[in-house]
Amino acid sequence: MDLLALADFNLVARHGGFGRAARATGRPKATLSRRVAELEGSLELRLFERGARTLKLTQEGRALFERTGALLTEIDETAAAIASGGDRPRGRLRISAPLLFSQTAMGRLAAGFALKYPEVRVEVTTEDRSVDMVEEGYDLVIRVNPARDENLVGRILLRDRLVVVASPGLARPADGSPVPAVVRGAGDRTAAWEVAGTAGRSSIAIDPVLALSSLVMVRDAVRAGVGAGRLPISLVSGDLAAGRLVHWGDVEGPAIELWALYPSRRLLSARVAAFLDFLREAFPKGTPDELAAFIG
Repeated sequence: MDLLALADFNLVARHGGFGRAARATGRPKATLSRRVAELEGSLELRLFERGARTLKLTQEGRALFERTGALLTEIDETAAAIASGGDRPRGRLRISAPLLFSQTAMGRLAAGFALKYPEVRVEVTTEDRSVDMVEEGYDLVIRVNPARDENLVGRILLRDRLVVVASPGLARPADGSPVPAVVRGAGDRTAAWEVAGTAGRSSIAIDPVLALSSLVMVRDAVRAGVGAGRLPISLVSGDLAAGRLVHWGDVEGPAIELWALYPSRRLLSARVAAFLDFLREAFPKGTPDELAAFIG
């Protein structure tokens, strides 16, 4: 198999089209098209479905892309390390991170890492969905309580917990009647929040008056006094200390764990290892207090 043609096929597959791959890499579009056609001819397989305006991988093309993309990346990284006389972090680092962590911490983290390792080009995508690291070309993903995946390995970055908070002007009903609440997402149909406090366990009946898509938005609305909210302690500890919010109890349920994950079948590159070390330096204990202090 022609490795140059295979590399060009991966470029086109990764960028989703010949024109996009040509613009991203500076390679002539005609050359990429010819190389892919030669690869298809040598394999006697059609790797792309070509439409008037769309280009889509066939089943065989997707299988080839998934199996060869990581290998070609490792070959490039090995060659670059040898050429540079060492295995220092360099190249592109693609990270997928959840919305809240991106909004509150990833900007400063990425900037600090870029200053420390100027030869690494960091790209951070914000999304809460589960991504296919190999197919979508990510080097590292950060996820909250991820499902077990035998193809991924990683480490816990941070632990957090949910609390119910409200502005000082909003009283918790003594008779158990519903309290105005700000919830995350229109699909939150919870009728009550189960909490634990100094007086023991209790249930808080809620009447959702606002449904917002971001926890930062929920916090801001709770600060404004429109209702109580269920939020990570790291996001509101400053408000609690300053008296802008009051604590109604800890939400019962599993702990919140933020994981940094990477493919188990891929050799750990210098840039991924360096970013993992950078995260460990930023949050050595992985506690909510550390994250709250970092957020400031």
